[in-house]
Amino acid sequence: MKISVITVTYNAERFIKDCVNSVVSQKYPDIEYIIVDGLSQDSTLHMLSPFNEKITKIVTEKDKGMYDALNKGIKLATGDVVGLLNADDFFANENVVEKIANAFVQSGADVLYGDLWYVDQQNTDKVLRKWKSKTYHHGMFQWGWMPAHPTFYAKRELFEKLGDYRLDMGSAADYELMIRFLHKNKLKTIYLPELMVKMRAGGMSNSSVEARMKANKADLEAMKMNGIKFPKLAAFLKPVRKIPQFLRF
Repeated sequence: MKISVITVTYNAERFIKDCVNSVVSQKYPDIEYIIVDGLSQDSTLHMLSPFNEKITKIVTEKDKGMYDALNKGIKLATGDVVGLLNADDFFANENVVEKIANAFVQSGADVLYGDLWYVDQQNTDKVLRKWKSKTYHHGMFQWGWMPAHPTFYAKRELFEKLGDYRLDMGSAADYELMIRFLHKNKLKTIYLPELMVKMRAGGMSNSSVEARMKANKADLEAMKMNGIKFPKLAAFLKPVRKIPQFLRF
């Protein structure tokens, strides 16, 4: 089984080496690694040059944002399964992709997700938050549950059949796609109870109060368009459910 991993970059020179190193050091042999760069103005592309032989494809061209770039990567992918790794993030260990592939083969699932830790930007040994998920059952989205998107892997054919990331959802585009795949279309899903990704703290949906308000509004729209019965309740519970993630130390 071929696993396609996509990294979207734009002026990512600070942490891109950690990200790429974590992919190319994976023990699993059948990885397609695609990097889609939005015409970075810093040294991102220069820092990728030592890895050229291990990166399958590098695309550098103007895009309409992260999700447009991610859609480009999905269209270029030839793997059986597609997932992403953000430029600031990195795989937790060198066996992550192998475990993903084995879980897909053994379960016959359409979608997989796992656990994620938020870490300090500079000291990645300092854990700030632990997102430990659970086995999915239909209806969980209606109670504010969601998987960690950086751990979300799906069969490539599903993006062709069900659509890719919407560009009119802002930072909620990943949330909308996961609801559409898991809740609306009831795909066969497996939870991999493993730490898959370490994610540096920070993000575009939490950059300001205004950004958070826009994200909440977009979340509500995503729920409505994908058949969540009580979207206002789910929107309230979504952040509340994350509180225990800060207390798992």
